[in-house]
Amino acid sequence: MKNHNIRPLESRDLERARYLVGENEMFPPEMLEDMTAPFFENDPDQRWVVFDDGAVDGIAYYLPEQMAEGVWNLLMIAVDPKRHGQGLGTQLMRFVEAELAAAGNRILLVDTSGKDEFERTRSFYDMLGYDREACIRDYWTSGDDKVTFRKVLT
Repeated sequence: MKNHNIRPLESRDLERARYLVGENEMFPPEMLEDMTAPFFENDPDQRWVVFDDGAVDGIAYYLPEQMAEGVWNLLMIAVDPKRHGQGLGTQLMRFVEAELAAAGNRILLVDTSGKDEFERTRSFYDMLGYDREACIRDYWTSGDDKVTFRKVLT
């Protein structure tokens, strides 16, 4: 899928990526250096892309599932909160889906929290046509379920 606003992450984007991760409370931003290191060392299984229309306002990270044929897992997507609701997340997701489908991959999985404050996130995946495939109670912490979404790509 061609999208001129979406490109691979570059090392010069890391400061902005840390901001996006922190503002969206994804994980401690200081973890980003170690997480992206394999990508910058050209690990073919590491995929990091950014939405850049003059500023890097979105980022996505996805990997193949181990021991599963053609199954990938979106581990992170974050958009600048000032730009939520403007379609950047949808464009990133459509890019990821199209790229994976074009390479013959079958399924994309996404995990998120079952907490009330993640209802908007779950609704986002519902809107994109993902199926709520599983719920593992108390996965992240006691009282915080893991909700797994699944989308067939081919």
